[in-house]
Amino acid sequence: MNDTAVVATDLDRLAERVERAAALLVELRGKNAQLEQERSQLQQERVLLQKRLEETQSKLQGQDPGALLQEVAALRKEQREWQTERRDVASRIEAISAKLERLE
Repeated sequence: MNDTAVVATDLDRLAERVERAAALLVELRGKNAQLEQERSQLQQERVLLQKRLEETQSKLQGQDPGALLQEVAALRKEQREWQTERRDVASRIEAISAKLERLE
């Protein structure tokens, strides 16, 4: 009877281990499915980003983005200079207009 009790206990332990292994297997399969879904989404995002990169590169038509940024900065500086000159001319015109009014 002692041997049958040991065998029954061993079988019970084995059954518990099998059940834990099965539960772990189910959990891992769920995680695997989730990771596969995330991988698929990342691949789709990668494809979209690649397309956007290609579109941006075609819009730049081979121009260097750094050079374009420098050109934009130079154009903004020139715009500020023109605005300053325009203000100076406008103030001179106003001064001349005021002098003309006094002369009349």
